[in-house]
Amino acid sequence: MPDEEAKSGVIRLRVKDIGQLFNSLDPDPFIERDLDDDAVSYIVSWAREIPHHLPMRLSVTISEPKHPGDHEAILRAAVQNYFGQAAELARNEFRELMRRGRSSLLIGLLVLASAMVAAHFVGQALDDRTWGALISEGIMIGGWVAMWRPLEILLYDWWPLRRKRLDLERLRDMEVAVSGPPTP
Repeated sequence: MPDEEAKSGVIRLRVKDIGQLFNSLDPDPFIERDLDDDAVSYIVSWAREIPHHLPMRLSVTISEPKHPGDHEAILRAAVQNYFGQAAELARNEFRELMRRGRSSLLIGLLVLASAMVAAHFVGQALDDRTWGALISEGIMIGGWVAMWRPLEILLYDWWPLRRKRLDLERLRDMEVAVSGPPTP
């Protein structure tokens, strides 16, 4: 896709027949059909090139349509259905990650608090001698290591999932236009 098309928000596809855009193993010939994986990969990869502030438009040119019909309505419904379901899955994945992050944080805090208490008692029991200090610090380090994954989830891991969901929602809501064979 040339830069000027990316700057305009247009994703262009040229196919012989609209059937190329659908999964060939899907028996349903109309609205609820799944999009072909290669078509989805192409659309998603070009959508990443389009700045987020621009509205997107999928422009499909069919050079040799085999069947008459409202290809635009069929494709629009398929795009909305496919990317809508994908956005919902991403939303659920985000919720699950946040749930796991909260439960991991609770476990991590309990381990850290236990480590602090244990380190204190070990330090007192061994009279803060060299071995006591070493063991005490080792326990504290273990407590902080238990906090690593919860903090990683809650500080960093959710960003890509949020971006993915927003991108899929953008694809779901994009305008779809279908045109026939180009005139010579």
